[in-house]
Amino acid sequence: MIFYPKIYLKNVKQIPISLLKKNKIKGIILDVDNTLIDYYENLIAGVDKWCIDLKNQGIKFCIASNSNKENKIKKVSEKLNIPYVFFAKKPLKVGLIKAAKIMGLEEKEVAVVGDQIFTDILGANRCKMFSILVEPIKEKDMLITRIKRPIENFIKKSYLKNKDT
Repeated sequence: MIFYPKIYLKNVKQIPISLLKKNKIKGIILDVDNTLIDYYENLIAGVDKWCIDLKNQGIKFCIASNSNKENKIKKVSEKLNIPYVFFAKKPLKVGLIKAAKIMGLEEKEVAVVGDQIFTDILGANRCKMFSILVEPIKEKDMLITRIKRPIENFIKKSYLKNKDT
């Protein structure tokens, strides 16, 4: 199903190099809001070390955020020392494809990590990228996201039920 991720994890730091190598992934596109930072723009502890560890093993990174607040995205980009695309318009393909090009990779070599099914996962699957869903950092969301969460939770339950069968 186009709304199902390839894998579902608690947070980005649970993505091991072994999973990436097994799936021939050479680059990761990261969402920002509620994936890397909370509503108050606090970066999750340890994500910088995780990023460095994977970079040291040859993994490339790029941020693709739907936010139109470039300063916020740039701040995260600078903390992690990775390029970014803001106002990526996920689930449209344009921002994700641009991020893959920034990393110099083909779509099939890229994983997309995010906390939202209707933007991150749908966009990744439409681009034939490896989709990784993570739990939102905090429950506090923007209004439009709060409206979508109950539907996403229903899809998550269906995914979890069907992945074991």
